[in-house]
Amino acid sequence: MNPHSFEQLSNDAKKLIVDYLDRIDDMKARERTKIPAQEMPAQDPEVRTHNLDEVTLGYTMEQARIEAMRCLLCVKKNCVEDCPVKIDIPRFINHIAHSEFQDAADVIKEASLLPAICGRVCPQETQCQSNCTVGRALKDVDKSVAIGRLERFIADWERSTGKISVPEIKPETGKKVAIVGSGPAGLVVAADCRREGHHVTIFEAFHKLGGVLRYGIPEFRLPNDIIDKEIDVLRAMGVEIKTNFVVGRTRKLTDLIEKDGYHAIFVGTGAGLPIFLGIEGESLVGVFSANEYLTRANLMRAFERDKADTPIYKSKNVAVLGGGNVAMDSARMAKRLGAENVYVVYRRTEVEMPARKEEVAHAKEEGINFYFLQNAKRILGDDKGRVKAMECLRYQLGEPDVSGRRRPIAIPNSEFLLDVDTVIVAVGNGSNPLISQTTPQLNVNRTGNIIVDDTQKTSLDRIFAGGDIVLGAATVILAMGEGRRAAAAINKMLAEEIEKEKTVMN
Repeated sequence: MNPHSFEQLSNDAKKLIVDYLDRIDDMKARERTKIPAQEMPAQDPEVRTHNLDEVTLGYTMEQARIEAMRCLLCVKKNCVEDCPVKIDIPRFINHIAHSEFQDAADVIKEASLLPAICGRVCPQETQCQSNCTVGRALKDVDKSVAIGRLERFIADWERSTGKISVPEIKPETGKKVAIVGSGPAGLVVAADCRREGHHVTIFEAFHKLGGVLRYGIPEFRLPNDIIDKEIDVLRAMGVEIKTNFVVGRTRKLTDLIEKDGYHAIFVGTGAGLPIFLGIEGESLVGVFSANEYLTRANLMRAFERDKADTPIYKSKNVAVLGGGNVAMDSARMAKRLGAENVYVVYRRTEVEMPARKEEVAHAKEEGINFYFLQNAKRILGDDKGRVKAMECLRYQLGEPDVSGRRRPIAIPNSEFLLDVDTVIVAVGNGSNPLISQTTPQLNVNRTGNIIVDDTQKTSLDRIFAGGDIVLGAATVILAMGEGRRAAAAINKMLAEEIEKEKTVMN
């Protein structure tokens, strides 16, 4: 734990904090910026690499209040503008500072029903915390008010006290909305449309809900029981759920309207098509997409070797290709599944890595090895077709490319061998092609992403889309933001139809 956390402060420092708590409303901005930022306690690295329990343990009540006191309650709410779902951040944080935890939860739920999830996995440092006035005053975004950790604290408090509130539902409208896919975008649309009194049905291809939240993110970052609790709120709201239902196979997309009587559809089927490098040896035994590897471990619970119905590959030396959060998740999962050595191979430097700084730091603490400015050239197999090594090339950085990051340039004749028996490719995913293949009249771009307008409406009437199926592989909170826009458009469309129907009847 950081030595500035409340429990480890000196007695004099604790007295100062108590003094702050006694006069919260009279504190000046300069005093607030001097309050030490609260680090979140975590499992010891030596312990956590041998379990799948959550790594970070959450704020204590004292830590949460101290961290909340750092907020300046700015008139210009940069944090709200940078939040894709527009949570009133200063208002909920001010409630925490005053120990008004239920009020804080109620504020968050005006905009989001998934605070326990967003508080854990959203990249707040590049969104709501990026322009925090405190962080800018201290010239360090890491010293911004820890909005995500405070959101998590409130969600965990609500769950631990059994006080999870269910949003109010307006009178039934008689309108039906179909949600295809139960990832973050679909869950948001389901909640927002149900609030308006519409009958909502979620169609999920897997046997459990959550989409990428469940199959893509390990339990040491996002425990499944937290996903279940968030989804339980939707059930309590009266949302209908149909699992093992593959829209495009079990039922065509347009049939949901033409035959089943749905008045609107939201497509949130995600980006679940793995992308490979196209190099020699990718068909060898021991090469996996990160998507498959994490799905086996997370959704199918293959780590429970004596109980699971699906196997997991036993590895000693693992190479993970890529530098995003999925690469970090794959590497850290491989370590927990018994690999002795895990290498993250990335063709740029750490500065260019898209993974969250916190995840990279946790990976390093857990003994993951990072090989920067390197990439796979080919994968070598033994006489049984199994991976035995990976030939790599060294790189140097050139001028920035379209992403704004410096372009990696291979150094000629720099090949070397890395002794591995497993390779996990974590360089991205493509859009799920099933919907577009079975609905040819739906407009998609060259990479298969569904094309939408600024309300998330597709080229087909009454059909909307959002999340990774539109954005490509993106973040949970960006998917949720698209879900909120789509739900607003669906609710507006249905409200106008209801008014027209009333006019005709009168």
